[in-house]
Amino acid sequence: MSVQIVVPPLGESVKEATVAKWHKKPGDAVKVDELLVELETDKVTLEVNAPATGKISEVVANEGTNVGVGAVLGVMVEGNVAIASPKSTAAAAPSPAAPAPTAPAKTATKPANANTDAVLSPAASKTAADMKVDLKNVTPTGKDGRVTKGDVLAAEAPKAAPVAPTATSDNTAREQRVRMTRLRKTIAERLKESQNTAAILSTFNEIDMSETFRIRKQYQEQFMEKHGVKLGFMSFFVKAVVQALKEIPSVNSSIDGEDIVYKNYYDIGIAVGTEQGLVVPVLRDADKLGFAGIEKGIAALGKRARDGKLTMADMAGATFSVTNGGTYGSLLSTPIINPPQSGILGMHNIVERPVAVNGQVVIHPMMYVALSYDHRIIDGKEAVTFLVKIKQLIERPEKLLFDI
Repeated sequence: MSVQIVVPPLGESVKEATVAKWHKKPGDAVKVDELLVELETDKVTLEVNAPATGKISEVVANEGTNVGVGAVLGVMVEGNVAIASPKSTAAAAPSPAAPAPTAPAKTATKPANANTDAVLSPAASKTAADMKVDLKNVTPTGKDGRVTKGDVLAAEAPKAAPVAPTATSDNTAREQRVRMTRLRKTIAERLKESQNTAAILSTFNEIDMSETFRIRKQYQEQFMEKHGVKLGFMSFFVKAVVQALKEIPSVNSSIDGEDIVYKNYYDIGIAVGTEQGLVVPVLRDADKLGFAGIEKGIAALGKRARDGKLTMADMAGATFSVTNGGTYGSLLSTPIINPPQSGILGMHNIVERPVAVNGQVVIHPMMYVALSYDHRIIDGKEAVTFLVKIKQLIERPEKLLFDI
């Protein structure tokens, strides 16, 4: 019985996806729930699994095709598919006493445009005919002087000019054109939308990480033993962000038409870099989480992001975001707001630098931080006060424990 492989529901407000990669081809045997094809939406990559056990009979939507919910991706034939084992295959082989007849060898042919005595493999012959390659330009590399398909393709490939490139040289042959993924297109559109819509301004400060380093080192072993997760820096910063948002509510607000919407909840977006691009899953009700809850939540979101398991719901509704360019070694940056949010905190690389403390020059671990904010609803005084509050909390992390 034939079974259709269809596009599943893609999430709220998402109506279309792109076929990213087929993991099976016609003729392949599959088991129920085995991965067949990956679909890419504006935000996430979805896996479509086999609805039954059987064999793929047809691929309807090829890679790169845009498909809607319910569209047919392919067709499979349901039923148990027997796969011959190496043992049974060996048993079916002819005995040494009676040599098995060999299949006639494929005759090497020449395309109509052949003007050499070179012997071509069948694949090379077809390729040469299809591409109208002059065989005088082909150098055989196969056994006994045989022309392979690769020889034909190599002869047809454009050769680099033996002169040094100039400003007017045509470099097309040295370029590679790759279609944007839906995720990359969405990232590009939203970043440009942010720049075109918000009045983005950034303010900066630096944080002495010495005390946070000390506390983290002192309690790391006990923390891991009790909670099963490492005590990282992100939990300190998320805690500090929530307290600062409570004191400066405009940073936790957004514009809706002619209204300013103040959020009395704290859903913090955590930027995560993946092979497909940057995604920002949301840590819900961060104000209700302790250090362990924050660390576990971030770890779970990061794993789902890297595994391509995030859903649309995982990335919707953040009130403020945090991004850590220090993971990649960034010393300073100006992060872009994720609309409709009005602010984003940029963390950076921690570097030991000489600083003045009580009139003495000492070496301390320092981090630059940046706050990008929408100047339409957040005044400069509020932005600076917000970032200074974070600085104070990280430099005196005991304050985080007593909410002061």
